[in-house]
Amino acid sequence: MRNVLITGAGIGIGKGIATAFATLGDHVVLTDVLEAEGAAAAAEIRASGGSAEFMRLDVTSTTEANRVVAAVEAARGPLDVIVANAGIAHKIPLQTMTDELWHHTLDVDLTGMIRVVRAAASRMKAAKRGSIVCISSVVGTAYGWADHVPYSAAKAGVAGLVKGLAIDLAPDGIRVNGIAPGLIRTAQTLDPVNSVGAAGLEAMTPRVPLGRIGEPRDIADVVAFLASDQARYVTGQIITVDGGLLVAL
Repeated sequence: MRNVLITGAGIGIGKGIATAFATLGDHVVLTDVLEAEGAAAAAEIRASGGSAEFMRLDVTSTTEANRVVAAVEAARGPLDVIVANAGIAHKIPLQTMTDELWHHTLDVDLTGMIRVVRAAASRMKAAKRGSIVCISSVVGTAYGWADHVPYSAAKAGVAGLVKGLAIDLAPDGIRVNGIAPGLIRTAQTLDPVNSVGAAGLEAMTPRVPLGRIGEPRDIADVVAFLASDQARYVTGQIITVDGGLLVAL
């Protein structure tokens, strides 16, 4: 049974990833700032026969990241898999973008990833094994998004983070990869204020060659593959999972 820690696991893609790993028989540690949602997601997994626990984690806090990772390691040993998924996407027009708003998005979406990885790296390196998967986006890796400059910049940064970590951790048998989701039906995407909303999402469906909007499970299954031995020779890669959206542009 592998130990899998997932950030932003209370809802959406993170919850789908947690469910996928639990189905494989792994112990999943769901973390999030959304305490009620995270606890409920962990309870759902346990009710279905899986092994799961919830721990509150604000990825903007180095202290919390260190505490959560140390607690998991003390109870279960080194982490086998980290899925860095926590993220926000706020609509921030350039003319109203303050330093604080800029830094907050990058702190959650980019720096938050390295806090968790850094906390777990020593024990993973000592174990000479592990897989890290970071969730990026086609926004940033392939194109920009109006009024979402901090988000675009952060998700582009995730791609660089993956490549740098892959080189640093490869000698210790740790693989690092990323996924760039396209249009996925989540609470964040369905938000009409900060994202496209339900109507916008449906309007964009004809642009997806596979003919549908993605679901969290579509991302979760690729994460599970990247963390598996089937992907043992894959590291430093960003896998686009978008139903063919980019190649159709």
